[in-house]
Order: sequence, then structure tokens, then C-alpha cells
Amino acid sequence: MTCDTLLTFNPGSSTIKLGLFAIEADGPRRLGSGMIDLRHSPLTLHVVEGSAATDIALKATVTDDLHGVIDETLDWLGHRFPMSGLAGVGHRVVHGGDRFAGPEAISGDTIEAIEALVPLAPLHQPQSIRLIRAIHHLRPGLPQTASFDTAFHRSQSDLVRRFALPRALFDQGVKRYGFHGLSYKFIAAQLQRVAPDIARGRVVAAHLGSGASLCALEAGISRDTSMGFSTLDGIPMATRCGALDPGVLIHLAKQRGLSIDAIEDMLYHRSGLLGVSGISADSRDLIASDAAEAREALDLFALRTAREIAALATTLAGLDGIVFTGGIGEHQPRIRGAICRHLAWLGVAVDDAENAKNAARIDAAGSRIAVLVIPTDEEQVIADETWSLLATKDTIG
Repeated sequence: MTCDTLLTFNPGSSTIKLGLFAIEADGPRRLGSGMIDLRHSPLTLHVVEGSAATDIALKATVTDDLHGVIDETLDWLGHRFPMSGLAGVGHRVVHGGDRFAGPEAISGDTIEAIEALVPLAPLHQPQSIRLIRAIHHLRPGLPQTASFDTAFHRSQSDLVRRFALPRALFDQGVKRYGFHGLSYKFIAAQLQRVAPDIARGRVVAAHLGSGASLCALEAGISRDTSMGFSTLDGIPMATRCGALDPGVLIHLAKQRGLSIDAIEDMLYHRSGLLGVSGISADSRDLIASDAAEAREALDLFALRTAREIAALATTLAGLDGIVFTGGIGEHQPRIRGAICRHLAWLGVAVDDAENAKNAARIDAAGSRIAVLVIPTDEEQVIADETWSLLATKDTIG
């Protein structure tokens, strides 16, 4: 059987994004996308092919091993898409620690190393492991690869990655890792295609979605990022707090008597836009609301994001461009405009009409800083990295 397709998995804490790609001479080409929200019942596979979208009711129920869900999904994809066989499956894995500096074929040792990093990414890492083990159980001979969100940031210096803590902790892995690396890798490559002069300079890419971070790029290389040791750090997110004075945690534990589990739940699930507004974690709901708390949540998000852009410009010793990406970054003109207004002192000026259209280039005439909107595609990066490993002889057995 000819194996002419690749499947990618991009798991969230409670969702699974899928990508199906045809293997062509110049690399993988997307055939379709899918998403399963494991929280919803009945379970539905949402599939997109070009401009057409279909919702498929799944009969399987969600179990700890996900065998039924993945088996039914693979069966449906095999009947729906023109494919003679899968060549491999690529997985997004959030945390690679210091062990993984790039994509890697999955073996028993690889799975053990990924599993050892669960304490550093407790929401996302277990989902990747479940999917890897499910594919291994259902298709034991099928090659699998892992693409790591942290790997793109391994180019950062130790000075940038270090906390002002006892030196021994850095050597033990308590350091800034950075995340959303697959997104930033795609943006760096895409920027080189659409605006090579800007790509060669100093750029801050803002991946703004339910999870949000920023990355300082110098000629496409990661030099700094807002997320650090965990995905809680940096700017406020949908339900995550962003950077926080550690004294707050000491106060909550010692003076308020909150357990570590209660604090963790609050920081990951009840903070950010949801916590400040008390209304919703979704920026679209907050934009539509007349409540003062909704406006304050959005204003705080814009201010903190702008402040982080300015901080990253310090690492870069200047700024030539800003790139917005992610669900908010690509589709929310009001939030982009608010962020850029905070940066007017840097010479950032936005064309309101182009911004309202979500145009690819939204900086106004005379702006000293280029401002772009570039859709990201993490699944394409996973597919490209999987294809690259498959093409390397004897890399995958």
C-alpha cells in the first residue's frame, strides 16, 4: 500500500485539533482540518475542507485512553479523504525541557522522556501522551513524531533564560523555556516570504489567543519570550493570570489558607479575562458587553501586551516590526488597535481602515514600526517536521 498522507494532532487541555496532509514532492499540503471538543456530549468531529465544514457525530465515548474516540476518527478520515494510507502521525508536545531541541521520532525512550516532563506542563503534556499511546495501540506499526513548543526558543541565551534564583536551580531545570514555538516558527518563515526586509530585522510576534505569549525575533531567531517556566507566565490570557508577584502566592497560602491545588486551579482556570471581568474568558463576549468589568479586562490585556512588546524590544535593542497572530491577534481589530495605541511613543501608528479589515499590513503611512497580521498554522509546522523525519533514512523504524 502506498502511504501518501500525514496526520497531525495538536491537543489542548480539553480539545484535539487534527490536520490531514497529502505528501507531495515539495512537502505536505493540507487536505483538511478537524477538531474534537472532549467536553461536549454528544461527541462531535468538526471537519473543514477548504470552505466547507461538516460536523460528524461520533458514537465513541471519552475514556482515559481515548482508544474509541481515536479509532472512530481514523476510520471516518480513511473513508472521507482520498488517501491510500498514513505514512505517519505528528504530535505537538508542549514541553521538551532541555532534552529536546527539535522534532524527534517517537520511541519508548522518547515517550518516557516526554512523560517525565508532565510536572512542567500538567494541562497539556498528558494529552499528548494519551494520543501517542492511543495511536501506538491502534496502529502499532505506524511511525510517530513529536514536535516541541519549547524547541524554537532554545536559541535564547542563558542570560535571558535565567531567573534571579540560586544558581543550582537553573542547572536543575528551573529556567525560562518559552512556548508557542511551533506558531513562532511558522510566523518567522511566513514573514520571510511576505516581508523579507522586515524579517531580517527585529520583530515582536504576538500570538494572542486563549493562550497568549509574545516572542522577540532577530532575523527569525528567538531571542526572548514572555512565557517562562510555565504557560502561566507573561501576559493575561483567557483564564490564566500571566506574570504575577510571587508574594501573592505566599499570601494566599499562608494568610488565606488556600491549598496548592486551589491556587493552581485559580491561576490556570479562574483568572485572566474571566477572572477580571467575571463574565467570560472569550474576548468576543467581552467586546459585545457593555459592562465596565468587561472593558477593564480588555484594557488590562491591551496594556500588559503593549508593555511586554516594549520589554522585548529592549532585548532586541530596537524594533522594526510587530506581527499579530492567533485567534485574537488575527480577528480582533479593537484589541490590536488598543495595543498599538499604547505603543505610539515608539512610533507605532495603525491605519484604522486596514485594521478593521484584518488586512495583512495595518501600519499607517509614516509609522516607524511595521505592523502585520499573519495567520498562524501550527499543524503545518508539525506536518513539515514529520515529513522531514520520515524522509531521513532510518530515522523512523
